[in-house]
Amino acid sequence: MGVWYMPPFELVQPRDLDGALKHLADWATDTKILAGGTDLLPSMRQRLFEPRYLLAVGRLPELRGIAWEDDWVRIGAAETLNAVAEHPQLCQAFPALTEAAASVAAYNIRNMGTLGGNVCLDTRCHWYNQSYFWRKGIGFCLKKDGSVCHVAPGGRQCWAAYSGDTAAALVALEAQLRLVAPTGERLVPVREFFLNDGQRRFVLRPDEILTEVRIPQWMAGYQGRYFKYRIRQAVDYPLVGVAVLVRTSGPRVLDVRVGLTAVNPMPRYFDVPSEWLEDPPEAWVERVVEAVVRLARPLKTSLLVSPAYRQHLVRVFTRRGLRSLLALPTAA
Repeated sequence: MGVWYMPPFELVQPRDLDGALKHLADWATDTKILAGGTDLLPSMRQRLFEPRYLLAVGRLPELRGIAWEDDWVRIGAAETLNAVAEHPQLCQAFPALTEAAASVAAYNIRNMGTLGGNVCLDTRCHWYNQSYFWRKGIGFCLKKDGSVCHVAPGGRQCWAAYSGDTAAALVALEAQLRLVAPTGERLVPVREFFLNDGQRRFVLRPDEILTEVRIPQWMAGYQGRYFKYRIRQAVDYPLVGVAVLVRTSGPRVLDVRVGLTAVNPMPRYFDVPSEWLEDPPEAWVERVVEAVVRLARPLKTSLLVSPAYRQHLVRVFTRRGLRSLLALPTAA
C-alpha cells in the first residue's frame, strides 16, 4: 500500500522577482519552483521530488500579463492556461496555441495550471509516475533511484515522454523563453530548450526562473490547429499531440509547420521545405505526413495504448490538420 502524504517542505513566498532570485542564489539546488502546482504537488506525493523549499512564483507581477510589445507577443509564464486559452487576441493570432492550452486537463485545473508550468512539465512514463512503494517493488527505474530503463532495458537513456500540450504549438511558432537567474538572464528558443533525455529534460538551470514566453508577431499570420489523443477526455495527459500551422496568400501555400508532443522525450517539429510547396497541395500533403511520422518514436511509456497505434495517430492528426487548413476534401 503506497504512502500518499506530502514530504516536509518550507514554502517561500517572495513579494517580487528580486526576492525569488535572492532565495535561489543561496538555495537553488534545494528548491523547486511552484506556480500552479498541478503537476509538481502530485509528484511530490509520489516521492518523485522531495525539495527542502517550494518557491511560490505564481503571483509575482513580473510573471504575469499578456502584451504586444515591439516585434513580440509577451505572455507571462504564470498566466493560467485558461487565461491563455480564452484571450481573444491570442485566439485570433495563435489558434494552435490556444487550442493546445484549452485541451489541458479540465477547466478547474487550467484555472491553476500555468503556461510556464506546462512548458516545464516533467516527462512521464508508466514505470516512473507511480507511488514510492510501487516503484520500489520493481527496483525503481533509470529516471528515479534505479539504474534500468524498463522501456528500453538495454540502453542508458531515459525514454520517458514529454507531455506538455502547449510546446507542440510553441516549437512551430518559433517562440522564445526568458530565463532569469541571480547572475543575469538569457533568451532561449523553445526549439533549443528541450533535451532528448527523459531525465535531464531541458536546459533550465536550478537557479533560473522561466518568466515569460515570447512569440514573434509575424507568426500571427498563420492558421493553426491542435489535435490530441488521451484516454480520458477531461483529465489525462496526451499520448499524442500534433500542432499544424499553415500560412497562405490566396491560393498559394507559403509555409507549413508541424509540432509534435508526447511521442518522444522532447517535443519535435518539422518545417516543410519551401520547394515542396511549389506543387499543388494534393501532391505533397502525404509526403509531409510521412516525414512527420518518421519524427515520432513512441515507446512503451504507456501500457494503455500501443506505440504502433500512437504513431498511427500522428499520421491521422497530421493529415487531418493539413487537409482541414488547406480546405482539401477529406481523405477516404
